[in-house]
Amino acid sequence: MKNTVYPCLWFDGNARAAADLYCSAFANSTVTADTPMVVTFELDGTKFMGLNGGAQFKPNAAISFYVTLESREVLERAWHLLIAGGSALMPLQAYEWSEQYGWVQDRFGVSWQLSLGGSDEVGQRFVPLLMFCGNQQGKASAAMDYYVSVFADSAILFIAKYTPGQVAHDATIVHARFRVLGSQLFMAMDSAVLQPFDFNEGVSLVIDCETQEEVDYYWNKLSEGGEESMCGWLKDRFGVWWQVVPAVLPKLLRDPERAGRVMQAYMKMKKFDIEALLNA
Repeated sequence: MKNTVYPCLWFDGNARAAADLYCSAFANSTVTADTPMVVTFELDGTKFMGLNGGAQFKPNAAISFYVTLESREVLERAWHLLIAGGSALMPLQAYEWSEQYGWVQDRFGVSWQLSLGGSDEVGQRFVPLLMFCGNQQGKASAAMDYYVSVFADSAILFIAKYTPGQVAHDATIVHARFRVLGSQLFMAMDSAVLQPFDFNEGVSLVIDCETQEEVDYYWNKLSEGGEESMCGWLKDRFGVWWQVVPAVLPKLLRDPERAGRVMQAYMKMKKFDIEALLNA
């Protein structure tokens, strides 16, 4: 299976404005597609999707994006652009793990952790970080084991644990990194404090699938113990939301003669049926 996994950010009609902000904050970034429903953009080679889904959901800090930047000037510029109209979850300053670091939630609700350092030390400039909190408090280790079992060519690369007495509730992992599909990095942590939020549809993870076999595999594996939703969306047993999507779908939706029929077909589906889409 040759698949990619990339984040989808839920917006209330302002996906293009958010994409423009992120492309201005980070170098080597561009908008790659812009439709009324979906805006896709790449930040230094990392793909993101912006979905104009309405006011029903909003991103929160349960999934943030850890960004490693090489110079203070570049980091501070990104910080000032992202914090305008937003808020600092952790102030920009020196910490034990970085000479300069800050955690910011931008005006669209998306959270970014900016850290001074070399991206080659991490292996990827933009890394989704899953914070296990709320109903999933303390489950980072179990979740990593689960994802490594689901995705091929995957491994847990690094684990740092809280020291005894450092936290007063269920939290073991302060920072961890794992790899899926050979090269795509993720980070995970247990929240050090109780949080009023949990994973939601505001930030989901999209899996592009070339074949029905791949769609079936990921749908069945990730929905086990979780919850099936509509249009390829599902929630896994740890509360993280995924979209299992045929790679051919965007092409079908760009065809003016077929787009309406294809949309009517997939709006009735839970798990995607590629043959039914092609025949719509």
